[in-house]
Amino acid sequence: MLEENTNDLQEPPPSEIVEISTCLSENLNQLATIFSDTPDLIVRTFTYKQTGASAALVYLDGLVDKNSINNNVLHELMFRTTNDEKDELPVAIGDLSSMIAWSAVEAAILYGYSVLFIDGQAHVFSLETQGWPQRAIEDSQIEASLKGAHQGFIETGSQNIALIRRYISSRELKIKEHYVGNRTKSKVSILYLEDIALPDIRLELERRISSLQIDCILNTGELAELIEDNPFSLFPQMITTERPDTAASQLLQGRYVVVVDRSSSVLIAPVGLAAFFQGIDDYSTRWPVATFFRLLRFFACIIAAFLPAFYIACVSYNHELIPLDLILSIGEFRSAVPFPPFIEALIMEIMLEMLREAGVRLPAPVGQTVGIVGGIVIGQAAVQAGIVSNLMVVVVASTAVASFILPNYDMAASVRLIRFPMMTIASLYGVVGIMAGAMVILAHLISLKSLGEAYSTPIAPLRIADWKDVFIRLPLKKMVHRPKSVRSLQKRRYSRMKQKGDDSS
Repeated sequence: MLEENTNDLQEPPPSEIVEISTCLSENLNQLATIFSDTPDLIVRTFTYKQTGASAALVYLDGLVDKNSINNNVLHELMFRTTNDEKDELPVAIGDLSSMIAWSAVEAAILYGYSVLFIDGQAHVFSLETQGWPQRAIEDSQIEASLKGAHQGFIETGSQNIALIRRYISSRELKIKEHYVGNRTKSKVSILYLEDIALPDIRLELERRISSLQIDCILNTGELAELIEDNPFSLFPQMITTERPDTAASQLLQGRYVVVVDRSSSVLIAPVGLAAFFQGIDDYSTRWPVATFFRLLRFFACIIAAFLPAFYIACVSYNHELIPLDLILSIGEFRSAVPFPPFIEALIMEIMLEMLREAGVRLPAPVGQTVGIVGGIVIGQAAVQAGIVSNLMVVVVASTAVASFILPNYDMAASVRLIRFPMMTIASLYGVVGIMAGAMVILAHLISLKSLGEAYSTPIAPLRIADWKDVFIRLPLKKMVHRPKSVRSLQKRRYSRMKQKGDDSS
């Protein structure tokens, strides 16, 4: 009911409430004052058939379903009478509630509800006629799946919740709604399985969301940065996904899903580092294949973060690590290059990032052409011009391919950024610098938290039982228990637990 929602929208105290007048003309003048310079505000005046009084239906054009207004509201109010009480409206609409405060009226209109004013009544009715433009449900563009479902979230929160309910048809799936924003309210819904998820984590998540003081939340990325434990860290501490099957899978493990209205992705928390290397296809393919690809992702992460730095260290300082034949070839390639290895690598890495961003911003067919042709042409031209060596092109290309393997975009972007400070420290201290940088990264990962939970679990703190689904993926029959790192209430996946409301006998 909207009457309940307006309480969540932080109405002013009773002493500050401006109540609605019984005079229709005064109410319309007040509306014109509140919504000045708002040409899409529609005020439809008519005679209310039930009582013969003048009435006005007010809504914002573009945020309502006009067919519902014409057929289920206006037609019923203008031509139909009933023997019911006069306060009962003869309308065929889903949600119907009354309001007495102008703040609630303003919020209802802005959220796509229609508001009915009747002359002589000191309250108004809000009718659920929302029908804003929205796109069709399509496959996710950044989380492609070979054997999974081809459905992705859209920009309507209620539709996204419905997509999750399609996967989890259980009464234990609970939803806590919050409204965030001082200027524009954004509905934030917290989804969880009541008999699995740990309540302490939900209370902490609700506390962080409720304490936000901001104009508006436009997308899940903003919300994640505002409520994460360490906003200065390069590593994402919450998973952002556009796939409802991924969200449902994490809910079943005991985690929480946060749905932000008007955003096409949802947040998953708390999560550990290993969760960013797991793909939804891992559980729809044979376990040896899934294990191989998961190990490949971890190896690719190391390559993407450290390969350019290792090349710089070997060429600049630690020549003894390179075989003699190879070092002679490197010397031949680099004889015409005027720059030191660090500058050479920096030029190519920056050029690679520019090509990547250009491919993302341009239309898909053109973007693919720019990425492929641009990389080949610029790389070959740079080698012929003597700006970089052939081996450096191989190193940069290998780094780029390795970063594409990571299934999570946020983690892949973080790994791409890590290689720049690693290149810098390798140019100063060689392999010793790389080892020191790797230790700093490991120490940072161990210190990170995700909603107060250890980010590096099940590695630190060590939980061997959870390793069945970290570096390898054992057969599903062997993964009987939920991850201990999540601290779920139900430890076993296949246990037959009574749900709330079942007969205790």
